Amino acid sequence: MEAFLVSFSTVAIAEIGDRTQLLSLMLAAQYRRPWSILAGVLIATLANHLLAGLIGVRLGRFLTPTRLDLVVGVSLIAMALWTLKPDRLADQSGRRQPRSAFLATLVAFFICEIGDKTQVATAALAAAYSNLLLVVAGTTLGMVLVNAPAVFIGKAFAARLPVKTIHYVASALFLILGAIFILRAVR
Repeated sequence: MEAFLVSFSTVAIAEIGDRTQLLSLMLAAQYRRPWSILAGVLIATLANHLLAGLIGVRLGRFLTPTRLDLVVGVSLIAMALWTLKPDRLADQSGRRQPRSAFLATLVAFFICEIGDKTQVATAALAAAYSNLLLVVAGTTLGMVLVNAPAVFIGKAFAARLPVKTIHYVASALFLILGAIFILRAVR
């Protein structure tokens, strides 16, 4: 259960203000089909995080538990620093828009997640915990739950959030989690 909870909270925190959350806002404003968009987010995230998790498990086999804790701790501290730099979406006006909100979301979300901090976190967590399914379930649920308000409430909700403060709080949480893993490795 620890693998699920840590995975869920890590990705949920990392996703706040992330480019994929901004992408959710943009897609919601453009298509106004929240269930189709959320379904696309779910499927794209599940595929992307499963791939990242498989890579993490493969790499995790080569590391001792102490080294895994150290790698996860350092990764979380790197994410803390990365979180301080908010993502922005490039303006995509003038492009021809696909007709399917689901398909557009699926493709855009999958591509946007490649190399994203939530994908990196998923790989690191899968390396650290022995239960790939719990890690992927936690990271996927964290991603979907954080994106759901952006999809259903849209830009009006996002405009009222103190994004800068949220980034500082998220960064502090990552620092704390990273320090816990590093202390566990040092012991």
